[in-house]
Amino acid sequence: MKRCFVFAFAAISLLAAATPAFAQHKPSVVKEITFDLTAQPKFVSCLGAPGGPTPTASVTVKRGSLRDTLTLTAQNLKPKLGFDLFTIQNTNLLSDGDVDPNFVNFGLAWYQTDVEANDKGEATVTIETVLLDQIFGFDPAVSLAPTHAFHVGFWFTNPADAEACGFDVSTPTPFNGEQDAGPNAMISLPNAKTNLGPLCTNPDTKTDPPTCNE
Repeated sequence: MKRCFVFAFAAISLLAAATPAFAQHKPSVVKEITFDLTAQPKFVSCLGAPGGPTPTASVTVKRGSLRDTLTLTAQNLKPKLGFDLFTIQNTNLLSDGDVDPNFVNFGLAWYQTDVEANDKGEATVTIETVLLDQIFGFDPAVSLAPTHAFHVGFWFTNPADAEACGFDVSTPTPFNGEQDAGPNAMISLPNAKTNLGPLCTNPDTKTDPPTCNE
């Protein structure tokens, strides 16, 4: 028995030595993430009820074998206000929540679902699709290479709901099913170190700029 034990131990040792280092130290897969959305400073007063608490929203994403599950929950919204949820390439906010002075546009945007606040100013929606680390779109017709959309945000469905905050209703945005939406209401922040959106859970910091390992 002692001889068999020594042989088995040696075999296990040889197997471990033969295993590539990258396999032994492969990073664990992130199975679930939660992050907050930040209200656009210019439109926050149109987002919540007058005199009420500051609107808040959080997103939880659970990784699945074929698709992921995203759940958005929001509180302190103006009752019955409607929104449209997108996954998007770029955010216009910096990691500290300030507006990015170098922001150009939101880039690739993917319409996911409608969001509507109830009588109490609360909203909850759930979607199932590919999200974590791999969400992307492309269009050879316009030479758009595969482009990731690692940010999450929602827009005012009705431009008039943001008019009191200075939004020009004569120039709506395309962020609803009819392409006549208002401005962005809340959006995710980039990672301070990688500048990637929160749907990237496995960043590659060896590239410049950092990219996402799929």
